[in-house]
Amino acid sequence: MFIFFKVNVTVHEWFIEASWTVVSRNYFASFTHIDGMVKLSNKSKLKWCLLHYEKGDTTSKWAANHLGISQRRFQQIYKQYQTTKEMPNIGIDVGRPKKEILAEWKTIIKQQYEKTWCGAVYLEKKINTKHHIYIPKHIIHQVLLELGYARHEVSKQKRRKPWIRYERTHCLSLVHTDYHYTSDGRYLCTILDDASRKVLAVGEFDHKTTENALLVLKQAICEGESWNHPVLAVLTDHGSEFYANKRDVKGHAAHEYEQFLKDHGIKQIVCGVNHP
Repeated sequence: MFIFFKVNVTVHEWFIEASWTVVSRNYFASFTHIDGMVKLSNKSKLKWCLLHYEKGDTTSKWAANHLGISQRRFQQIYKQYQTTKEMPNIGIDVGRPKKEILAEWKTIIKQQYEKTWCGAVYLEKKINTKHHIYIPKHIIHQVLLELGYARHEVSKQKRRKPWIRYERTHCLSLVHTDYHYTSDGRYLCTILDDASRKVLAVGEFDHKTTENALLVLKQAICEGESWNHPVLAVLTDHGSEFYANKRDVKGHAAHEYEQFLKDHGIKQIVCGVNHP
């Protein structure tokens, strides 16, 4: 979710897009170089901030917020820019360094495959049992590809069903709800219709609780009743305000939000991690 807000700078008044992600000052403390910056993906934006900060047209705090990094991190980047007089390279050498597969592992994988003629999943367990060595199945598959004992399966290298955020045809057949932490330290609870993307209800609270989520949900239900359309399903995450994470062996749990949905005949859909 993106919020547009106004920031006063010495050159112009700019409207910038910023997510309400809280970034610690020590977030980049473990970085020793600037080449592998994951957050900085827009080179032109970085160049603009460095040039205007050098001219004194803006502050390091504003530039850091504009780039979505900490103020200390921006100062480190600017220091390197002053030293080299060149724009930092971004998106290079990102991620863990690749490790070479041991020759001993390749020999073991080759021998076990020629004995069993099985795939990587079975070989992972077989090697672990016989040789007491854990070799991940993706490494086994990589070795089998090098030896010509396996091939790339195109059908297994793509998502079987693409994620579609808005796919409902009829209004109020599904609504989305979640909390959002604002810059003034409050929590914004919103309910959004999946089909029309209309904001049905919204509330700003000091605390993220089930009671406050129910207040907003009741507003959305009243809004739907004014159109003679009931809310049929609600999509939530695994937050404790909407869903009981501790359940019995049968999957049952006593939760106020879930019970309210059940009493009103509304289906609850719990989305996966990072979706939506």
